[in-house]
Amino acid sequence: MQPVAHPSTNPFERFRDQQGAILLDGGLATSLEALGYPLDHELWSAKILLDAPDAVRRVHTDFLQAGADCITTATYQASIPGFTAHGLTPDRALEVLDRAVGLAIEARDAFWSDAENLEQRLQPLVAASVGPYGAFLADGSEYTGRYGLSDDELLDFHEGRWRILSASAADLIGCETIPSLQEAEVLLELLRRTPDRWAWMSFTCRDGLHLSDGSPLAMVARICDAGSRVAAVGVNCTPPELISELISVIRNATGKPIIVYPNAGGRYEAEGKTWEGDAPRRDWPALAAEWRDLGASVIGGCCRVSPADIVRIRSRLLPLG
Repeated sequence: MQPVAHPSTNPFERFRDQQGAILLDGGLATSLEALGYPLDHELWSAKILLDAPDAVRRVHTDFLQAGADCITTATYQASIPGFTAHGLTPDRALEVLDRAVGLAIEARDAFWSDAENLEQRLQPLVAASVGPYGAFLADGSEYTGRYGLSDDELLDFHEGRWRILSASAADLIGCETIPSLQEAEVLLELLRRTPDRWAWMSFTCRDGLHLSDGSPLAMVARICDAGSRVAAVGVNCTPPELISELISVIRNATGKPIIVYPNAGGRYEAEGKTWEGDAPRRDWPALAAEWRDLGASVIGGCCRVSPADIVRIRSRLLPLG
């Protein structure tokens, strides 16, 4: 792997300076599911990396065309232990992780080669997704944080994937759906070990004040605020009804950009790895405008937020984009 030059300043800075808000993509995995790709495997969207990588690239492209300023790689549930448990060699697992970043880069570069996009948009970012240990377990524990692991065990789990993604051509790392203070501290330690890298820290929350494991969000946000290379602090894959209160908590604990990308709501059934019923109807443009006015500057969606939803959000937040 050739050395890659990484941004020396927060990658979100130019978007905040030039257009105020940064628009993320939506639910990559559930968008794949909408195209007919099943997600009932323990590897979830990472299985599609193995079986249909062109579909992953297509969804990245769909979100870019919808208006996303930042797309996130299909590595949320792609871990070295997860791949090797399903028959891949460690070397092959590393190749797949690197290829996942490559698919997003290819989609971004193809989008950026269009002269019309060059005139109307800032060059979109690619974020390498780092999901929690609970995603590897595939039992819904990213919404509880109850792992029963030591710090060293969690560090060992994350380190191999972090090493590959931090050396990749992604613009930054997206640490997402983090359910616990313990896992946040482990990921912040890995970020300190790669001082040329930027990463956002995004948590799942069980109410308007606490992470899924019960840790006070304000305390965790202050810990993240001390990280020199933390690009943003926020919440994701949390019901939209909680987001406004959570933004207020984060705003009072950090001066860093606030990132929010909730799911569409509803109940996730961990055993079947599916969301029950249809996604609740949401006025996404109005919600996004409310969150921006409260202080969030990096806004998007998670599970069951579609490219069509991102189109509507961009039309409200960035009407001249």
